[in-house]
Amino acid sequence: MSLLEAYRRTGADPPFGDPRRAHGVRFEGYYWRFTDVAAGRVVIVLCGLSHDAAGSWALVALAAHPEGLVRSAMVPVASADRHSLGIEAGGVLRGTADALHVDLGPDAWLDVALHDPRPWPQRVFGGIGPAQIVPGLPQYWHPHLLGARVAGEARLGNTTVALADATAYAEKNWGPAFTEHWWWGQAQGFPGADSCVAFAGGRIALGPLGGAPTSVVLRIEDRLLRLTPPLARMTAAVGEAGWRIRARSARYALEVEGAAAGAPAVLPVPVPGARAVEDRSHHHLAGRMRVTLRRGRRVVFAGESGLAGLERWA
Repeated sequence: MSLLEAYRRTGADPPFGDPRRAHGVRFEGYYWRFTDVAAGRVVIVLCGLSHDAAGSWALVALAAHPEGLVRSAMVPVASADRHSLGIEAGGVLRGTADALHVDLGPDAWLDVALHDPRPWPQRVFGGIGPAQIVPGLPQYWHPHLLGARVAGEARLGNTTVALADATAYAEKNWGPAFTEHWWWGQAQGFPGADSCVAFAGGRIALGPLGGAPTSVVLRIEDRLLRLTPPLARMTAAVGEAGWRIRARSARYALEVEGAAAGAPAVLPVPVPGARAVEDRSHHHLAGRMRVTLRRGRRVVFAGESGLAGLERWA
């Protein structure tokens, strides 16, 4: 094993590294979200790969709004690519940078290709900023696809739907264990702007130290802004029905407000190191999110989406 491989097995990535590649930690999470504004539809797919003494297995889930569909399965054999973005869970899921195939039965499948992607640019750091180089954090997060066109369709209950008018978002999270509390949000479909916003945070403890760091990523057309500690001052307030993230850097002030809409879908998550799942994720597939970005007194961007993903673990 090389020194780089040993370093990445701690969960960390060097500057200018590719966080999409599998690290070899106990948990690697893959997530895709498809937003069709015209149809008022959201489809999400998640795959959590976990390692134990018997090998690697995965949890695969698919959920859709407004159909209210939630399907999941534990897959006994799975593998992740350590050279590029790639995950395979038996015959249930196969995902790469440009395609995703999911088969959870005759009434829950998805088969799409991704075109014209807006990937994370080649930067020194990924979604959590300089923290990505720190070994042994409980969780790492990286939103690697901030928009793409979609070709393909999905079967959602009794209906087959085309996803040609949808836009795609994808991210990864990984680490040795889940944080006790986690908050997350993502939205596209802002009227009048090709934009994407995502945030993630949680309470962590490192020895005697603790905290609740949050990272926010905002893409507006070809411009990408990442606000994360220690380069920005962040505050987060999260409850059962509301999410509020405030970030301030030397140049920008950003406020993200999310509001739940209806009852959440309760999604399973794998237990790292054990072949078991827990119903911990309270996931609103179509909440509301309002985003305001200022530079000084000038409003750089303001928008609201009614198809936002909002998640809370407790």
